[in-house]
Amino acid sequence: MSDRTRKVQELFDLTGRTAIVTGGGTHLGTAFTEALCDLGAKVYIASRRAGLCQEVAEGLRGRGMDVTGTGCDVTDESQVDALVQRVIDENDRLDIAVCNAGGSFTTSYPPDADIDEFRRTLEINLTGTYITAQSAGRAMIPAKRGSIITLGSIGATLSMDPRIYNAEFRRSGPPYLAAKGGVLNLTRAFAAEFGQYGITANCISPGQIPKGAVNPDQTETFRNMIPLQRTGLSEDLKGTVALLASDAGTWITGQEFRVDGGWSIW
Repeated sequence: MSDRTRKVQELFDLTGRTAIVTGGGTHLGTAFTEALCDLGAKVYIASRRAGLCQEVAEGLRGRGMDVTGTGCDVTDESQVDALVQRVIDENDRLDIAVCNAGGSFTTSYPPDADIDEFRRTLEINLTGTYITAQSAGRAMIPAKRGSIITLGSIGATLSMDPRIYNAEFRRSGPPYLAAKGGVLNLTRAFAAEFGQYGITANCISPGQIPKGAVNPDQTETFRNMIPLQRTGLSEDLKGTVALLASDAGTWITGQEFRVDGGWSIW
């Protein structure tokens, strides 16, 4: 059957495909996992918190999803390669890699920022993405297809105005913005390198999607800056990852998808 006669529903079908979601045990990672499973994929979620990933996987299996939880430090190349090899050994394929592991560790800001925080932030966000994407890409080459999805941020291309944040809100600082800017251009580079093998690489850049409780005044400030007049939910990213992971997105590569309620249009 040619692509011209495939129904849209069929383009999004991930039945029989396998995926890795790093940082898959919390917040955005869990939403990505749910989206891929809903479309039929088998998903391995992995992070340094192996117990958490296993617990989350068990809960998702209870909802009928095919999920395996395991431990993996994305800054350790040998651990990432072992995870990828496990997926290949158990399934004979790896179709999707969502490089979601990362985070902001900012506790200090210029002119008194901590250089160790900068190094740590780059290591887990940028180096971890580099290692994961490269290892996954190598595994996808024999099949001449695959999808690498990285996690950027609106901070990948925009600076954050410190005046809009309450004093108690732990905002992301320059290290995080530098790391996510690197992730975005790294994604473009992977798209260029892996394109010859039919492998796509794209970046999802979320906007203000609070994790946990946020001061109501701070939430209201965010809301007033977003054209759609609300902060985001993790489920707001499900459609984007579904597009990029499936055959619906096989002619999209090297792109950034800002899912931010319009924050970045101002």
